[in-house]
Amino acid sequence: MTRADGHTAAAPRTTGVPGQTRPQDSTTHTVCTEEDLLHVRHAVRAATVLAGFGIVDQTRVVTAASELARNAYVHGGGGTLTIEIVRRLGTTGIRLTVEDEGPGISDVDAALTDGFTTGAGLGHGLGGARRLMDDFAVRSEPGRGTVVTATRWHTRRA
Repeated sequence: MTRADGHTAAAPRTTGVPGQTRPQDSTTHTVCTEEDLLHVRHAVRAATVLAGFGIVDQTRVVTAASELARNAYVHGGGGTLTIEIVRRLGTTGIRLTVEDEGPGISDVDAALTDGFTTGAGLGHGLGGARRLMDDFAVRSEPGRGTVVTATRWHTRRA
C-alpha cells in the first residue's frame, strides 16, 4: 500500500510454523533522499520502542539502520528499508531488510572488512552494522543490486 507521502506500508504478516520467526508488524520506507534517511532513523527508533528495547539497543539498531540505508542511498542509487517487529521462541526482535537495485557488491567479504570503501567514506558502515546486530546476511550480485537483512533480538523474554 502506498501512502500519499510516497512511502509504502506493508500489512502485518504471520506464519503458522511453530518456532519460526513471525513478523508481527512491518513497514517499508523508500530511501531516495537525505530526508528519507532521517525519516528511516525516526521510524526505526519508534519500532524499537514499540518492541520494548532499552535505550542502548535502540541506539544500536538505529545506527545500523542508518548505515545500511545510507549505503543503499549512496552506493545503490536509493532503495527501500523494511522494518519488522518479529518474534522467535518467545523473544522479540527488530529485523531490517535494506534492498537496492544498484551495481551490487562484487566482493561481500571485502566490503564487510573495516576500512574497505568504494567511495569517500571511512569504510566502517557495513562491518559496523554487522557488529551492532545479532543476525546479519548480505545477498548481492554485481549488476543486480544488494539485499541486507539484519536482526537484533531483545534480551528480555516477551
